Amino acid sequence: MEQDDNTGFFKGRGAQLNTHNKFLKNKYVAEHIEGIDEPLLENTATQLFEETPKKIVSESNSPDLSHMYSINPYQGCEHGCIYCYARNSHEYYGFSAGLDFERKIIIKPNAPELLEQYFNKKNYRPVSIMLSGNTDCYQPVERRLKITRGLLEVFLKYKNPVSIITKNNVILRDLDILTELASMKLVHVNVSITSLNEQLRQKLEPRTVTATGRLAVVQKLSEKGVPVRVMAAPIIPGLNSNEVPSIIKAAADRGALAAGFTIVRLNGSIAEIFSDWIYKAFPDRAEKVLNMIRSCHDDKLNDSDFGRRMSGEGKIAQSIHQMFRMACNRFMAGREMPEYDYTLFVPRKGKQTSMF
Repeated sequence: MEQDDNTGFFKGRGAQLNTHNKFLKNKYVAEHIEGIDEPLLENTATQLFEETPKKIVSESNSPDLSHMYSINPYQGCEHGCIYCYARNSHEYYGFSAGLDFERKIIIKPNAPELLEQYFNKKNYRPVSIMLSGNTDCYQPVERRLKITRGLLEVFLKYKNPVSIITKNNVILRDLDILTELASMKLVHVNVSITSLNEQLRQKLEPRTVTATGRLAVVQKLSEKGVPVRVMAAPIIPGLNSNEVPSIIKAAADRGALAAGFTIVRLNGSIAEIFSDWIYKAFPDRAEKVLNMIRSCHDDKLNDSDFGRRMSGEGKIAQSIHQMFRMACNRFMAGREMPEYDYTLFVPRKGKQTSMF
């Protein structure tokens, strides 16, 4: 794997190692004559693995995510965001949450067909369904595969509400469908902006669109009447926590109607991946940042407690919450996302004619 001679970083990747998959007994290593084994880090080429699931809509019953329905047309994400909580789910596929998560992407080409089957269930009642509950539905490979576009076509056909989370400007390709959905109050778009600092963005989220590019997405969607919420997430104390007001102002200036945020949590393998990364990327403040994260999560990096895991607690978390509220009151007062219209759903009438 190619490394940058000046920084020691693997080019274009967030994670700098492959953590061990707890579900696997064995792992590949490079054997040395000296008897010292090192992790085997092969080439950086992205690989696609096709999956044909039997269902595509997932429901979360977590107390702080109650009854959230979501679709993930992709597992793994080439964006390479170092903090991504979805990394842990890659271990269920036999891969590492580290570098494998960014270069071994699982695709689900039959997702649109499965969604139509879901809508055609006898007892189905319309609910809002989120695209990207786990990984970005507009990650780079979507430009070619168009699985997300196929899903949006099904949402439009059945007039079922859909929510989207993304940090990629590929979404603008689908403005035609999004505009039509918005005219019927059937879509919300959430654009994730973690930092306006380009140097930080390049290290934190190496294969994502720049903040300038994401703000352009907010503006273009807003101009077309597509309701947009900015997600300042995750907030990492000591890295981007000071940017909360500027992110919200920049998004509001471009038409965003609402804002949200989460405080970073480093569950499972992410604690090791993030710790390794920050000591390499920001050695001068690595320990301080990690200690500030711990202070938000009962002195732990790995926090699974419902309620606290995404919002944090303690003085640092409280100051971030206060800063967020003040910014929203100042820059987004009087704005709100429109309510979905659930009355337009096209009900099952006998046997539907499939689009596929």
